[in-house]
Amino acid sequence: MAEDRRFVNAAGLRWHVERSGRGPGTMLLLHGTGASAHSMAALGERLAWRWRLVAPDLPGHGETSRPTPEQLTLPGMAAAVGALLAEMKLAPDVIVGHSAGAAVAVRMVLDGLVKPSVVVSINGAFLPFGGRAAALLSPLARLLYAQRWVSHLFARRAEDPAVVRRLIEGTGSHLDQDGLDAYRALMTRPGHAEAALGMMAHWDLSTMEQDLRRFPVPLWLVTGLHDRAVRPSQARRVASLCPRALLLPLPGVGHLAHEEAPDAVARLLGTLPAPAV
Repeated sequence: MAEDRRFVNAAGLRWHVERSGRGPGTMLLLHGTGASAHSMAALGERLAWRWRLVAPDLPGHGETSRPTPEQLTLPGMAAAVGALLAEMKLAPDVIVGHSAGAAVAVRMVLDGLVKPSVVVSINGAFLPFGGRAAALLSPLARLLYAQRWVSHLFARRAEDPAVVRRLIEGTGSHLDQDGLDAYRALMTRPGHAEAALGMMAHWDLSTMEQDLRRFPVPLWLVTGLHDRAVRPSQARRVASLCPRALLLPLPGVGHLAHEEAPDAVARLLGTLPAPAV
């Protein structure tokens, strides 16, 4: 996707940011946990004619530096991305977020850090995982995050291509070899694995249901119907809570819908309100 790759210092972090596109409006692309800006490349190529695209690696992910524990919380990560936008003097017209990236986008709007015309969620992770088991998952993730050897062990395991393939296909998605290789390159970095685990350890979505009831801008919920990481039922629940939500189901794709079917997702985004000239 990148026509321009740069490093930007903001919020005490050294951010890796990719930029492309020639359109009149600005679109911010936020990847999910365990990914990087690379995951937005195929979608970005299909949108560059209409938008100026900005895709950062989130804190600790890809080539962005290691965050503080506070910056791994949802409000902390939203504030960090807001600081990045302020440093770059950017005010996105649209934010597209995948999975946890969608939650970051929503938190940024709720906290008054951005004022987009619409937020697009691709399989957004807005509600606590695991039902009744959720109360156990976060403490377990925090325990594992505190053990630095865990991320190094995971990175070594990810050197096996079969392990990466199982992880990806476990989300309900199927990527080509280039896509699998890109994730393998990320997962074999202990620092990247640590950041992904740290997000799971520090994420608290317990107030999101109530917060979504007052979400002030349209929220488009692009939902892969084969998603096994964030079940489609969660998107239906979010649509029932958020007064300005629009549910957009995508059959035949899983959690990584924007990587599996970038043409289909780009067609949906092609109906976004025209950016101001």
